Amino acid sequence: MGLLTIGGFARAARLTPKALRLYDELGLLRPAAVDPESGYRLYDPAQLERARLIASLRRIGMPLAEIRTVCGLRPEAAAEAVDAYWRRVVADTAQRGRLATLLVGNLSGKGSAMDRTALAVRHATRCDTGAARDSNEDAAYADERLLAVADGMRGPGGAAASTAAIDVLRALEPADVPAADLLALLAGGVDEAHRAVRGLAVDAHQPVTTLTALLRSGSRVALVHVGDSRAYLLREGELHQLTRDHTYVQSLVDAGRLAPEAVAAHPQRAVLVRALGAGGEHVEADLALRDSRAGDRYLLCSDGLSAVVDPAAVRDALGGAGGPDEAVERLVALAYAAGAPDNVACVVADVVAA
Repeated sequence: MGLLTIGGFARAARLTPKALRLYDELGLLRPAAVDPESGYRLYDPAQLERARLIASLRRIGMPLAEIRTVCGLRPEAAAEAVDAYWRRVVADTAQRGRLATLLVGNLSGKGSAMDRTALAVRHATRCDTGAARDSNEDAAYADERLLAVADGMRGPGGAAASTAAIDVLRALEPADVPAADLLALLAGGVDEAHRAVRGLAVDAHQPVTTLTALLRSGSRVALVHVGDSRAYLLREGELHQLTRDHTYVQSLVDAGRLAPEAVAAHPQRAVLVRALGAGGEHVEADLALRDSRAGDRYLLCSDGLSAVVDPAAVRDALGGAGGPDEAVERLVALAYAAGAPDNVACVVADVVAA
């Protein structure tokens, strides 16, 4: 079969000539030849597979810039990239669904009673150097409205990066906003924190940091998360991990290429795929809005705790007698009992009736 005109190729690929012209302009799908006299684009039938792939990716909503990357990958890597993109879409859709539900409740008046629930927070923090480090790049903060933990990259600027990220969020505390606006407030805050950390670069060295934080308004709690620090909720004796690690090994687990029980021993366990300060001008953060209630106990911690202490031991330490101060002491003691090879930062906060 010879070359196809743009119209014939469009029909075979189930695209429009307009789409093909756009893909040509963007370098996604160049014609095999262009008639020198008429300027008509001509396509090789062998290009149909790429054209159909582009069309399918467009139908699932993938941006053209990402499609260009996917089309340049080998099939296995392209499949992983599409899977990762779709998981982001699902998470974002779920997040927007939760926000839409909240907005409907607020606008209809059905959500106002919960927002007026009189709750208070009792909290404690601890940030230790650990047994094997000679400096501390972790940072922890807790107040009535904000809980935060950040883990700076070891090396020059790590401590400044974690501190800078939390300082940006601390500026959000005085903002008196309704619960429905918490996520937008945090989204803007994490973008500003990313810029602040990027501004700490010196010569060729760019410090980075994780950031996991909760911002409260009434009985609503907004969560922001980037990196491999973690947030947990202990409710009625059950421990729930509220965050997913943004690490290379977690991506292997998500893709089914690594068993969860093999993560702790993996040599690249600490390699981050997302962090404040890394990458371009924007950072992708996980955002979620949750209901809190009296009796809840939250834990935010760096991987200096979560990487060396079993979740069952964390649950037992959180569920023990006493308030947040006692719980923090138990958790740090567990990290030291496991060797404390890294800095250890943790925040424990109890939600109580005011």
